[in-house]
Amino acid sequence: MRELEKYILEHSEEESKLLQDLTHEANVKLLHPHMLSGHIQGRLLSMLVAMIKPQRVLELGTYVGYSAICLAENLPEDGKLITIDIDDEIEDMARKYIGASPNASKIEFIVADALQWLSKCDETFDLIFIDANKRHYIEYYNAVFDKLKPGGFILADNTLWGGKVVEKVASNDYQTKGLLAFNDYLNSEKERISYFILPLRDGLTFIQKK
Repeated sequence: MRELEKYILEHSEEESKLLQDLTHEANVKLLHPHMLSGHIQGRLLSMLVAMIKPQRVLELGTYVGYSAICLAENLPEDGKLITIDIDDEIEDMARKYIGASPNASKIEFIVADALQWLSKCDETFDLIFIDANKRHYIEYYNAVFDKLKPGGFILADNTLWGGKVVEKVASNDYQTKGLLAFNDYLNSEKERISYFILPLRDGLTFIQKK
């Protein structure tokens, strides 16, 4: 598998110097650097924006800005990405790299509780990327659904959770339980959405509002 991953990287667009530096610093300084979207998923996010052509994008879960930088790459000049994270301990690193992005002017980074912020938000979006606390994915989904334009897309990250979704779940594994509940919940939403899971990295669910 590692040889295949190496081959994929060698035959995909290279990671920018900014994203390479971000990845390096995250691996040196942060406890959970695997939370970065990473090279191939970053290229996917960037290309999806080029394909969908959204004007307004919302991201729940900034971490240190890797995915935000990728999502903003192909936004139009008047496009906007709002990215929200509750962790103020890594805010400085996120602001450093988002600020160094050539598309920094298109990105608004907010440190806040996403659900609280959403309860006061009256904006609408074309594309929403959910990559925050896995326990609350159903709550995030319900909070953003009416803020998503018809035909718009929700991307939900980590929905395969390292394969844990098909394993016996420990009683205290609330992250996996949250993702299992979310994946099952989407099956009850068939009249309102089209959806599927792409088995990329940790699983990425594509959801389109009908």
